[in-house]
Amino acid sequence: MDKTGLIHIYTGDGKGKTTAAVGLATRALGSGLKVCYCSFHKRPEKYGYTEMDSLRKLGATVYNFAKGHPHLDKSIDGNVIKQETYEAVDFLKELLKKSRFDVLIMDEILISVRDAYLDEASLINFIQNKPADTELVLTGRGATENVMQLADYITFCKKMKHPYDKGILSRAGIEY
Repeated sequence: MDKTGLIHIYTGDGKGKTTAAVGLATRALGSGLKVCYCSFHKRPEKYGYTEMDSLRKLGATVYNFAKGHPHLDKSIDGNVIKQETYEAVDFLKELLKKSRFDVLIMDEILISVRDAYLDEASLINFIQNKPADTELVLTGRGATENVMQLADYITFCKKMKHPYDKGILSRAGIEY
């Protein structure tokens, strides 16, 4: 692999951000690269560990941080999610000092910034201080202009049409 670790952003209101990141992880693993996949605000115990299990089986290191989101589940304390998000970013900083990864995916981290569970400056600091040879993938709706300025790739997933608009609920294996 070229030792330049670039920055990818998958953002927008459309389907496919996590799917694109997982696809990139699969490609990287298939090429013998070391991948760390981290999700934020997901509830795999509720919706299934589908992509997490698949990536583990392929050899990725997988973490799930700040489980859930108060906008989707009113029983979740936003202050707890905020604390867990900051702790996760600190954990990942330390992990990258000890372990070398070719690819680090922070799935839905952009939601953390959008919804004030992580301040933009903390994410920018993380991006600017990542190992130079680690490819960094950030996903989630609402990427900020300042974060996007640091990116080498930006993919904007735009919803044009979605079955949910016709009352069709999320389906296992397709939406989650």
